[in-house]
Amino acid sequence: MELQIIQRKIYEIRGHRVMLDFDLAELYEVETKVMNQSVKRNITRFPEDFMFQLTWQELSNLKSQIVTSSWGGTRKRPFVFTEQGVAMLSAVLRSEKAILTSIAIMRAFVALRRYALTFDEIATKVLEHDKEIADIHEALRQLAPDEKGADAWENRPRIGFKQPGIST
Repeated sequence: MELQIIQRKIYEIRGHRVMLDFDLAELYEVETKVMNQSVKRNITRFPEDFMFQLTWQELSNLKSQIVTSSWGGTRKRPFVFTEQGVAMLSAVLRSEKAILTSIAIMRAFVALRRYALTFDEIATKVLEHDKEIADIHEALRQLAPDEKGADAWENRPRIGFKQPGIST
């Protein structure tokens, strides 16, 4: 299973990285209804930090983010599963496909976490360098003569010996 396909199905909702029930059902090669029934039969395995149902507003926002929707009209709000919920799904579905799919999904979550950490490190270094560059820029600005200073230098009184035939 290709990692990028899975990563495109991971969304950020309520501060959690989650996957939608119908995307997971597609990956597990089961019907969404069948998967959700299995979850409901084992609901104690899925506390709110493992799985929750989207509000209509969240669903609307998500559809607008995705832009092209192949969902058609949905009559039910989908459930979303966090990384821990996806791990629990493999125990509930109990098939070889579910185990392999969960492993691939876990790898996708880990890859996203690594990317996020790397991005944060790079962003921190860029901010540090931006501050250094700003400090250098400010020091150069203070050293450079301002416009009045340039005119004053050219029009300053000259000292030294007068050369014959030149008046100041």
